[in-house]
Amino acid sequence: MASPPPSSSSPPAATNTTSDAARPANPHPFPTRNPMPLSAAQEAQVHELYHSRVRAKCGEEIKAFAACALNRTISATWACRPQRLAMNKCIVVHATPAERDQAREDWFAQRGERARQREEKEKKRVEQEKFHREWWNLPSAEEEAEIKRKWEEERRRKEAERKEKGWGAYLLGK
Repeated sequence: MASPPPSSSSPPAATNTTSDAARPANPHPFPTRNPMPLSAAQEAQVHELYHSRVRAKCGEEIKAFAACALNRTISATWACRPQRLAMNKCIVVHATPAERDQAREDWFAQRGERARQREEKEKKRVEQEKFHREWWNLPSAEEEAEIKRKWEEERRRKEAERKEKGWGAYLLGK
């Protein structure tokens, strides 16, 4: 008695042709130095940091072009061509992906400083608000919240009273 032929619907047995040691540790094809995704506003901050770093490296060329173009309009196109070409060459040389990565790393390094500045700014705002309330003899934030709560309770009570009695009795004060 012959055995039935193997069915074509079953997959063939997988063979392991590569060892685990030969596999790369990073499953992504392009390793990234900064894996954390940023919001659009944060990317704009990184972009501004990147451009400021490039402008700082090409400061002399930029100043030379600006001095040449001063008090010129259309004629700056041909009169300042050597300075413009030198400035653009410098920017192209320094505006590299490595420089962008460095700007991004600098942005991450400055996160703690920015958080500290935000905390100081918030502390100063609270102190100024306290001084303002004391100077103008205004209630504190807690007292103001209590006043608003009482006002809201009174408004709800009157609204319920109006619905209960109807508009005529409410308007006549009965």
